[in-house]
Amino acid sequence: MGNISADKRIEGFSPYTIKAYGIQARLLVLYFKDAEIGSISTANLKKYLNHSAAALKPSSMAHRIRFMKSLFRWCHEDGHMTHNPAVKIKEPKVGKRIPKFLTEKESELFA
Repeated sequence: MGNISADKRIEGFSPYTIKAYGIQARLLVLYFKDAEIGSISTANLKKYLNHSAAALKPSSMAHRIRFMKSLFRWCHEDGHMTHNPAVKIKEPKVGKRIPKFLTEKESELFA
């Protein structure tokens, strides 16, 4: 993932995002083993996502999908693939978080 991580650093991605993408890349490789990247189809990616769907929260699934979209878009744009199999995969709807409010004691710490 060397070239793609360099591109992501140039694009301003945080080191934490790049590290998280590295983890996602390793998980993808573990699942697909020795498959050529050009042989991976949209159906294969959906099977991969379905394989881990029960164990992931919607926000984690959304992160996994964003990684895949980014990886396959880069592979396609850089000429490693003739098509992008992740282009039709949609992120799950993620509920909005309720904002956390500071207690009076916590607010005094920032005053």
